[in-house]
Amino acid sequence: MPRQFIDLSIYLENDVITDPPFMRPKITYQQHTETVAELGHFFPGVTAEQTPDGAGFAAAEWVTLTTHNGTHLDAPWHFHPTMDGGQRAITIDEVPLEWCFNPGVKLDFRHFENGYVVTAADVEAELDRIGHTLQPFDIVLVNTAAGGAVGSDHFVDTGCGMGYEATMYLLERGIRVTGTDAWSWDAPFSYTAKKVAETGDNSLIWEGHKAGRDIGYCHLEKLHNLECLPANGFTLSCFPHKIRGASAGWTRAVAILED
Repeated sequence: MPRQFIDLSIYLENDVITDPPFMRPKITYQQHTETVAELGHFFPGVTAEQTPDGAGFAAAEWVTLTTHNGTHLDAPWHFHPTMDGGQRAITIDEVPLEWCFNPGVKLDFRHFENGYVVTAADVEAELDRIGHTLQPFDIVLVNTAAGGAVGSDHFVDTGCGMGYEATMYLLERGIRVTGTDAWSWDAPFSYTAKKVAETGDNSLIWEGHKAGRDIGYCHLEKLHNLECLPANGFTLSCFPHKIRGASAGWTRAVAILED
């Protein structure tokens, strides 16, 4: 078959729930006839009716969002101030481009219940099942139940998460970019909060993220369409937007399947 591109990114939009209420994006749309003021900045005295075809100036959008809205790549700086034994954690504009275009591997964890924390043994078992041996710089994607819940009131609370030991299993084998179709690489906070309250163990908070203190890495969050991917045999492109000094960058993640 010819080269195939699979879009793994969700939309940035106003009405579909992909974030908690306090951090949802806001998009204001301007039609062609609503930008006459901007037209006047460049062409004083010209009216909308005097433009070619009388269509007005230009459609445009104003967007209010965080770097963690939509499908995005988290930089090590997001997780902790340091990485790799005390080095300053790199920001999104410093992430090596070589990390962001590599063979992809998909781990299917849709069968795990919401809030489950994936272990290193789970990762190893899934790699054995799909017959894949990790290579340095493979991009490892985790398909969870959250992929089918985008837009649901329960999206943020859906899916399993990757624990510290599972994340370290990947990083110790040279993985530097990972991804999930869930809201977070870690288990949903609603489940982690209960465990912390029961045990008093605050190290459970963001335990997967915090693996980046030991070995710097990036992860993609809020991917989509992972169920359309094979377990391996594809290339993943996930270059982030270049935002100086930022903790994350919006990303159009795309899987490429060759002939």
